[in-house]
Amino acid sequence: MTKKFHTIGLIGRQRKEDISDTLQALKKLLLSRKLAIVVEEETATFFAADKLPTYPRDQLGKHCDLIIVVGGDGSLLNAARAAIESQTSVLGINRGRLGFLTDINPNEINTKVAAVLDGKYKEEKRFVLDVYIQQGKKKLAPDIALNDVVLLPGDVAHMIEFSITINEQFVCSHRADGMIAATPTGSTAYALSGGGPILHPSLNAVVLVPMFPHTLSARPIVIDAGSPIEITIAETNEKPPRLSCDGQTPLEIPLGSTIHIAKKGKALRLIHPTDYNYFETLRLKLGWNTKL
Repeated sequence: MTKKFHTIGLIGRQRKEDISDTLQALKKLLLSRKLAIVVEEETATFFAADKLPTYPRDQLGKHCDLIIVVGGDGSLLNAARAAIESQTSVLGINRGRLGFLTDINPNEINTKVAAVLDGKYKEEKRFVLDVYIQQGKKKLAPDIALNDVVLLPGDVAHMIEFSITINEQFVCSHRADGMIAATPTGSTAYALSGGGPILHPSLNAVVLVPMFPHTLSARPIVIDAGSPIEITIAETNEKPPRLSCDGQTPLEIPLGSTIHIAKKGKALRLIHPTDYNYFETLRLKLGWNTKL
C-alpha cells in the first residue's frame, strides 16, 4: 500500500548541464498540487526569488516526506546521506550520464513524477553499509556507503598489503592496489569496472573485488551481507593507504588499523515509477543486445 507525499524536498546538483529548467518544472508541478516545498541550501540558489524554506543537506530529510533529486547517480548517493537516518523516501530525475538510480527523464515530470505524487509508484529498499576505522581503542571516521567502500593507495600508485576477515573467520592476505566492497546497488559501479559481478538489488549480499592483485588466482567473492567484514592494513606498508565511501574524499588509514564494514540497520527507501524494470535498465545503460 503506497502513501501520498505532502512535503517535498528538492536537491539539484549543477554540473556541465544547466538543471534550472528541470527544477523550475518540478516547482511548478508541486505548487499546482498545493504541496509544501523545502530546498537544500545549495539548491536554493536556483530559487533565490521564491524564498522557499531552506535546510542543510544533512537536515533536509527531517523536514519532508519525499526528496526529489535532480542530477546523476552521484547526486542521489549524496542525497541518500540526508535521507537514510530520517527514513525519507528518495526519487531521482536523471540529468547525469548513466542513471542506474535516477531513472526518470526530465520530460517525464508531468507524467511519471505526477503519478508518484498520486501514490502510484514502487518503493524499493536498498541496504547500506556502516563503516569505521579501528586504531587501537579508537573508532575513527564513521561513515556509510550505499554503493561501495574502496581501499586505495596513497598519492603514489603502489601495492597495499592487507588481510581480510569475514564473520570473524580469516580469509586471506592480499598484495593488491586495493579492495572494493560493494552492495548490489554499487555492483554496477566501480566494482563492475574492476571485474566484479552484477548483483540484483534484491540480494542480501556484498561483493569483495580485489584491485589488480599480485596473486592471479585472487577473484571477486560474494558473501552474505549479514557477515561483518574486517580489512586490516599491514604495518609493513611504506605509506598509509586511503579509504573512500561512495566516492567521497578519501581518508588516510593509519598503518596497523582495521576497517570495519557491516550492514546498516536502516536502508534507503528508493522510489521508482510503476513501469520500472531493473533488467531493462541494465539493457539500456550497459548496451546489451535486445534481440531475442
